[in-house]
Amino acid sequence: MKPWIPFGGAFFAGIVLLTGSGCTTLGPRFDAYGTNVVGVTTAQTDGVVVTNRLDSTLLKPSEEPFRLGPGDQIDIEILGDDSGSVSTFVGPDGKIYFQLLKGLRVWGMTLAETKSLLERELSGFVREPQVALTLRAVESRRVWVMGRVNTPGIYPMAGTMTVLEAITKAGGLFTSRMSGTTEELADLHHSFVLRHGEFLPVNFNRLIREGDTANNVYLEADDFVYIPSSMSGQVFVIGAVFQPRAVAYKDQLSLVSAIANARGPGEGARLHEVAIVRGSLTQPSIALVDYQAIIQGRRPDVTLQPRDIVYVPFSPYRTLERYAQLIVNTFARTVAANEGGHATDSSFQKPGISIPIGP
Repeated sequence: MKPWIPFGGAFFAGIVLLTGSGCTTLGPRFDAYGTNVVGVTTAQTDGVVVTNRLDSTLLKPSEEPFRLGPGDQIDIEILGDDSGSVSTFVGPDGKIYFQLLKGLRVWGMTLAETKSLLERELSGFVREPQVALTLRAVESRRVWVMGRVNTPGIYPMAGTMTVLEAITKAGGLFTSRMSGTTEELADLHHSFVLRHGEFLPVNFNRLIREGDTANNVYLEADDFVYIPSSMSGQVFVIGAVFQPRAVAYKDQLSLVSAIANARGPGEGARLHEVAIVRGSLTQPSIALVDYQAIIQGRRPDVTLQPRDIVYVPFSPYRTLERYAQLIVNTFARTVAANEGGHATDSSFQKPGISIPIGP
C-alpha cells in the first residue's frame, strides 16, 4: 500500500502560528551589521530573551487506545472452529470482509469494539460466537523519520513512540565511515518535529548530546522528524519571493545575492522588515534589515552565514517573538513538504526549498 503524503497544497495556503504546543525560545536579537556586513564593523546589539518550554502534556504517552484504519492487518479466529485464524486487511473503504459477513466498517474502532461487532454479526450464523482478535500489522498510523539517519523512511506506529524511539527505529544517526562519529553529519540545531503543520520546539542538541529527556516528546501519527546534514552550506530564502529556495552558500554570500537567487521579492513584499534568523530553531536569534535601503544604496549589504534563514514578509509583525515563530514554522513546513515528497516518489524534484508560501 503506497503511503500517503500528509502535506497537501491547501496545507500551505496560509501561515499557521504555533498554538497549544509551546513555542520557540527567542534568543538575543543580533546586529546584522556587526562582523557580518560587507565593509562595515559595529558592535552587536543585545536583545530580550523570552523563555518558553515544551507543553508538559507532550512528555506523556497518549491514553487513547489504538484505532484501526485502512491498511491495518488483523487475525480473526472463532474459538472452537477448527478452521483456525484468518488474516484480513482493513480496506481503503474502512471495511473488513470475513466469511459470509458483508463488509463491516471498522475504521476508527478499537480492537475491543471490532471484536464485539464481529461477535454480534456472526451470531446470525453461529450460536454464541467467541472471537479472538489479534493486530498483525499496522499501516494506518505512521511517523516520518528523515535526514541524517541510517535508514530514513516512514515507520508504522502500533503503540506509543518517543522521538528517541523513532530515531532508533531508523537505525540511529548516520555515522561517518571516516571518523566513526555522527558529530559532523547531523545538524541538531536545525532538526525539528512537525505536527499538523506546526513546529514543536524539541531541542535535539540537548536531547541527543546531553541526554535531556525533557525534550523526548511522545509522537503522534503523521509526525515528521527531520535531522538535516551539517555538511550542507545553504541559506534558506522563504516568504514573499518569487521562488523560495535553498541557496548554496559561497564566500561572502550577501543578502541581496541570496534574494536575487530566489528571483527577487514578490509583489506586496515588505522590504523594510526583512528578517535574518540564525542559530538553533528552538532558540533563534533574529536581525531585521531594511532591504529597501540596501538596494537604494542608503545602507550597505549584509554578509550571511551558512544555514541562515532569510524571510521576506508579506505583512507587518506584531511582536518579535511571533515573527521568529512564524519564520521557523514556515521553514519547517516547507522542508517537510520537500522531504516528504521525495520519500514517497523517487522522481520528485527537490530543488531546495521550492514550495511558495502564501501571505
